Amino acid sequence: MSEHPDRPDPDDDLTDYERADFPHGIPASQPTAPEGGAGAARSALTLRLFLAAFGLVVCTVFAVLAFAADVPVVFPVVLLVLAAVALVDLVVVARRKARGEPG
Repeated sequence: MSEHPDRPDPDDDLTDYERADFPHGIPASQPTAPEGGAGAARSALTLRLFLAAFGLVVCTVFAVLAFAADVPVVFPVVLLVLAAVALVDLVVVARRKARGEPG
């Protein structure tokens, strides 16, 4: 027998539940969430825009400094590739924001 009279025994068959047992639905595990589950996810496009711009500037400056300091060519090339990735991300995010997506 279950310790709690209002809760079914875990050893009982789960098919014994009826709709009348849950007149308002199954209790939510997130009490502050709206009915039906978690709230809608929000995009962080503005944050991505600033981070992409920061990455573009930092990688470009460090690549130029690395070329001037005569370090092995692989380091400035990697920095330039990262700057190109940041530039592509910057363009994608700017287009999404121009389209009117929130964030």
